[in-house]
Amino acid sequence: MKITGNKLYQRVAASIADGIEGGRWSPGTRLPGERDLAEEYKVSRPTIREAMIALEMKGWIEARHGSGLYVTKRDHGSGRREDALNFDVGAFDLTEARILFEGEAVALAAVSITDEQLAELDGLLAEMAVNETNEPALLDADHRFHLAIANATGNAAIRSVVEYLWELRTKSPLCANMFARAQRSGVTPRVEEHRPIYEALRSRDPNAARNAMRLHLRGVVDDLLEATELEVMERARSELTAQRDSVTRRLKIGSA
Repeated sequence: MKITGNKLYQRVAASIADGIEGGRWSPGTRLPGERDLAEEYKVSRPTIREAMIALEMKGWIEARHGSGLYVTKRDHGSGRREDALNFDVGAFDLTEARILFEGEAVALAAVSITDEQLAELDGLLAEMAVNETNEPALLDADHRFHLAIANATGNAAIRSVVEYLWELRTKSPLCANMFARAQRSGVTPRVEEHRPIYEALRSRDPNAARNAMRLHLRGVVDDLLEATELEVMERARSELTAQRDSVTRRLKIGSA
C-alpha cells in the first residue's frame, strides 16, 4: 500500500484508524512492528513513529511497557478517525521546514548583519556554553540565537515565520510530545554546532552560513531519529526479556 501526501504520518494514522474501525485490529490487539508497518505503507520508519505517537495521543492505541502498541478498548467511533487526520505538525516536518527557512534566512543575514548583531550572537554562544547542564536556560538561549539571526535579515516576514516555527515546538501537541521524548532520552541543543554558523556570519559568507545552519538542523533530525530508535529498541529489549523469562519458566515446569 503506497501512501502519498504532504503529511504522510497523518495519512498513515488515518489508514490505521480505518483498519481499527473496520475490524482489522480489534481492541486489545497488538499492532504490527514498526518495520512491518513501514514496509506495508511504503513509508519511512520515522513516519510510522509519528503516526504511532499521533494515534497514541488521541487514544486509539496504548503503549504497554515491554510489550508493544495495542489497540485500546475504548469506543473508536464518533468521528475519532477525523481526529487522526487533524493532528498538528510533527517534529520531523517542523525541522525540515526549519532547514528550508532558516537555511535561507541565515544566508540573507550574512550580507546584512551588523557588528552589534554579531556581538549579540557571540554573547548568546557564551550563554549556551555556560548553561549546557541547565536545560531551560540552554533552550532559551538557543531560541534567542536563532531569532537574532532572523532579526539580522532585516525582513519582518522572515522573522515572523521563524518565530512561528519555533512556537510550533510547544504549541503542536505531536511536536511537543516528540521533543519531550527526545529530551527524556538525553537530547539537548547542539551547542558546538552554533559556532560555525556564527563564524560564517562574521565572515559575511552566505554559502558557508547556509551550509552550517543546514548541517546543524540535520543534526537535530539525527537526534530525533536516535531518540525514537532508542525508545523502540528499549521496548523490543523488554519484550525479548519477557519472552525469555516465560520460556525459562516453562522449561523449569517441564523438567520438574
